[in-house]
Amino acid sequence: MRNKINIKSVRTLLVLIVLLGSNQFIFAQTNSTINKNEVRELIKKVASWQIDSIKRNGWRHPVLDWTNGALYPGLLAAAEATQDDNYVQFMKTEVGEKNQWQLNHGKERFHADSYCVGALYCSLYKRYKNPQMIADLQLLADTLLQRPHTESLEWKNNIGLREWAWCDALFMGPPPLALLANVTGKSQYLDLTDKLWWKTTDYLYDKKEHLYFRDGSFLNKKEKNGKKIFWSRGNGWVMGGLVRVLEVMPANYPTRKRWIKLYKDMAKKIANLQQSDGSWHASLLDPASYPIKETSGTGFYTYSLAWGINHGLLDTKKYRPVVLKAWEALVSCVHPDGKLGFVQPIGAAPNSVTANDTEVYGVGAFLLTANEVLKMNAL
Repeated sequence: MRNKINIKSVRTLLVLIVLLGSNQFIFAQTNSTINKNEVRELIKKVASWQIDSIKRNGWRHPVLDWTNGALYPGLLAAAEATQDDNYVQFMKTEVGEKNQWQLNHGKERFHADSYCVGALYCSLYKRYKNPQMIADLQLLADTLLQRPHTESLEWKNNIGLREWAWCDALFMGPPPLALLANVTGKSQYLDLTDKLWWKTTDYLYDKKEHLYFRDGSFLNKKEKNGKKIFWSRGNGWVMGGLVRVLEVMPANYPTRKRWIKLYKDMAKKIANLQQSDGSWHASLLDPASYPIKETSGTGFYTYSLAWGINHGLLDTKKYRPVVLKAWEALVSCVHPDGKLGFVQPIGAAPNSVTANDTEVYGVGAFLLTANEVLKMNAL
């Protein structure tokens, strides 16, 4: 009996061949020194694909949703890297002005996802000095300051609606509050960020593994190989949130050294978990169960590691090769038209991914990474 051809496998193989061929030149560049012009062109290609997709097909998720909240810092990074103000104007018009600078009121107001977009508003306020841009965020932040934040972070009773009870929240909630402190000069918002960050860390951070559980329901779960479950994108959210807060935290802030120690401990662990292809798979301690690269976690790790090199927190000789290898892996996932593939779909745990899977948060991570790689190359 003749063997049946697996059409899906053939199609995936063809996509991989095209991806490898289309980015061959950039691969050669990353083996030694990054070619800045090539990286900038890739930034434009990826950002343009995403914006064109939005203009052509509409927003895949609500414009104020957390998914897009993770895209916007990437577009700001693209604007910085390419000196193209169109990215900024797109967000100012389509996100801020059309929504009257409101947060996402579709969920409970205290849910970290609901005010993720506030980070964009702070960045734009820093440029345009329009008080309306941060008015709703500041109103929320003032309310958060009045709340006791004494509930347990056990994953029950919809605790995520009120506290940063899952590791993703450390990307969604802290940057808006830290940026608000930065642009207003009101340190109480950073103090709140600090208080809530360490509350979450005390509950979800594994001090032995130097990684975060996704939420309390994972504390005793195991992967197929018997290891603890540490989700790649989940820890990517943490690393991304860490550096975004450190970016605006004053050098003399009382607990800054504690933040830096956490960052360095995680950076060391993450670097040691990098796979031979330069990526990180969906499950950090059981990569064999998900034997394929995943670009959202990989993107946030590469961004945060490159950021650490650029800010003198990580040893260049040790970590630069890790970043360059990861950058190669990310570049290999860009389709010829600029679409970023291998982005694990929305979820709360490790899962499978394909070359055609894409999401806005993966694009955001890619663009943040590309900008930091450009800066790293200048060192």
